Amino acid sequence: MQSLKSAARCGAIMSVTALSALALASCSAGHVAQTAEKVIAVDGASASTEDGKVAVRDVTIQVEPDTGETSLKFVAVNQGYKVDDVVLESVSVDGQDVPLEGAEPLPRDHALYADSQTNLDRLPKDGKDKNITYVATTLENDGFAFGGSRPVTFTFNTGTIEVDATVSASPLQSGDFDRDPQSTEGYAENK
Repeated sequence: MQSLKSAARCGAIMSVTALSALALASCSAGHVAQTAEKVIAVDGASASTEDGKVAVRDVTIQVEPDTGETSLKFVAVNQGYKVDDVVLESVSVDGQDVPLEGAEPLPRDHALYADSQTNLDRLPKDGKDKNITYVATTLENDGFAFGGSRPVTFTFNTGTIEVDATVSASPLQSGDFDRDPQSTEGYAENK
């Protein structure tokens, strides 16, 4: 037979253990983990028209390190609640017009994805999403410096959006390059 002191002590230990486990489990409840919202190191600029009907995302001026070929990458989205089409009338980078051949009016919930022709060719497309129009862009490289920024103006039939776009290189093709710490370029040539 167990003494009352021993039974009380055992019950108290079990209660403290249960409360400790509960306290530790609830310690981070409701908190967002630090890694839950990680984004790429240099995210492109984003903005919306004043009425919020049109948005541009990931606006980046891309310069190819080896060739100097330059393009403007962005996504324009018609996020209005009405069925009205949005027309991208023009885009300019620091006063230089960006050709937009093939750009079509954007119905509600449609997007225009613009990038260099090389990057568009690499982009996997399954053909199922009819809500995206792809447009190749080119720019004359007038001395864009990596890490700098230039003003970009988007003129839509519903309003104008102005952002400062970062100048960067296109992302390296996955699996084609190995990092080489001895290289002055920061990466080794193609595998």
